[in-house]
Amino acid sequence: MISGIVLAAGTSTRMGQPKALLDWGGQPLICYQVQQLREAGADEVIVVLGHRSDDINRMMRRENCRVMNNPRYHTGRAGSLRIGAKAVNRDTDAVIIVNVDQPRPAEFLRALIAAHDPAKAATRPTFEGHSGHPVVVSGWLRPELLEASDENDGLRGILRKHASELGEFVTSELAVLDVNTPEEYREAVSRYAPVPSA
Repeated sequence: MISGIVLAAGTSTRMGQPKALLDWGGQPLICYQVQQLREAGADEVIVVLGHRSDDINRMMRRENCRVMNNPRYHTGRAGSLRIGAKAVNRDTDAVIIVNVDQPRPAEFLRALIAAHDPAKAATRPTFEGHSGHPVVVSGWLRPELLEASDENDGLRGILRKHASELGEFVTSELAVLDVNTPEEYREAVSRYAPVPSA
């Protein structure tokens, strides 16, 4: 069983508007992310919202996912990770953790999931020696996800603790695509966003 967690609770300060609602190929970015995870083989998708959760949730009513709310989103990302980890099926084999501002198509996600070795703690995509996102975490690490804290550096701290048990998936520059500012968004749309269907 494959579970997906989409972290979308942040305030999007540098973007100036909720990144989850940015247009990506004719639909909100959050909807694109959920659909791509499903197409890639995720059996369940958990979306964790916080800032402007009502506005974002309204756009997602038709999406095949569970929406969780993090009322303390302003305290850091680890709280959202804990909420997402608590919501996933406890028997899951792997959890793919996606940030809403890192759009990835289904074929990229599918290949990353296929590259994951369940004996490893996690698998990260890399491009030219740089670690990217998203990360696939083995299901047996779920108890540690439930204990993630910003004081211990959240997911990054967990991966650091298991540094000798990490797998790498060498792939394209999509691994390091990040959309934090209006300039990055415009560049990403021009290069990677799907063309809206007529």
